Amino acid sequence: IEDLTVRNLLKNGKLARAISDASWTELRSMLEYKCAWHGRELVTVDRWFPSSKLCGACGTVCEKLPLNVREWTCDCGAVHDRDVNAARNILAAGLAASACGDGVRPQRESSRTGRSSVKQEIQRATAGLPRL
Repeated sequence: IEDLTVRNLLKNGKLARAISDASWTELRSMLEYKCAWHGRELVTVDRWFPSSKLCGACGTVCEKLPLNVREWTCDCGAVHDRDVNAARNILAAGLAASACGDGVRPQRESSRTGRSSVKQEIQRATAGLPRL
């Protein structure tokens, strides 16, 4: 799930009622206890992760994307619906966090490698071994 500051979202006069009616805070607490109950891990993506501004095809971050823009085209030519793109990016970030143990933070320019995390698996030496 994406960690949102519901308190700040309620300051938006146009969206406050819809957000209050959805009771996002209650939904999150239910997800947390259900995951604990069933032995699952709930991965929370950082609120500063650019989920809707990150191109799911090439990884480019769109500089400015106002809330009234619901569909946008990346420089690579990919056309994104804002909500669908954000959902895909949140899923990918959550899977990366659970597989690699990596934090879900936005990529910084000062990053040492400039690359996102990659799953580390032990490679088995299978050359020359007979198959059973």
